[in-house]
Amino acid sequence: MSTELTFFHAPQTRSTGVRILLEELGAPYRLHLLDLKAGEQRQPAYLAINPMGKVPALKDGDALITEQVAIYIYLADRFPQAGLAPAIGDPLRGPWLRWIAYYGSCFEPALMDRAQKHEPASRSSSPYGDYDTMLKTLTDQLARGPWLLGERYTSVDVLWGTALDWTTQFKLVPELPLIRAYADRVGARPAVQRARAADAALVAAQG
Repeated sequence: MSTELTFFHAPQTRSTGVRILLEELGAPYRLHLLDLKAGEQRQPAYLAINPMGKVPALKDGDALITEQVAIYIYLADRFPQAGLAPAIGDPLRGPWLRWIAYYGSCFEPALMDRAQKHEPASRSSSPYGDYDTMLKTLTDQLARGPWLLGERYTSVDVLWGTALDWTTQFKLVPELPLIRAYADRVGARPAVQRARAADAALVAAQG
């Protein structure tokens, strides 16, 4: 496949993690920058890409991918030579998919309920059960380290490392030593530092 990737991005959003993943993969792409302060994400041109008006979004030729976790799965499989996605048949494939899905189905709903001070649904109808169990399930896995799947670094670490970094900074997740150490390990990677420096330059340019 030789089509060009177009990455729809805004700095200081969830799409920063996708930019980091693109750097980790060594994937060539064209950056389509959106100015959220100017409301470009709500203009017809971008709503034709993602009617939700959200970033990130990705085009690969005629294929359009939205939703953060879908993009992580797609890109890691799209560039298998980088080794950031266990192949189908690899014993780690299932756990890899589990922790990508857990982010969207359990972590973010629990986080948003807590941040907005919403009363969570009953355990029987909540997608995540309860916040404490959700977080302990994650920290128990992190304790097996150094990465979420043990010794192998994958795209799931880009997703979780970047998410835990910003959620601890905003006090949405407790800055436990285990969590801080994991986020710092991810943050020390050269690809992460390159992407963050590039985003900082974009923020400065946008004023």
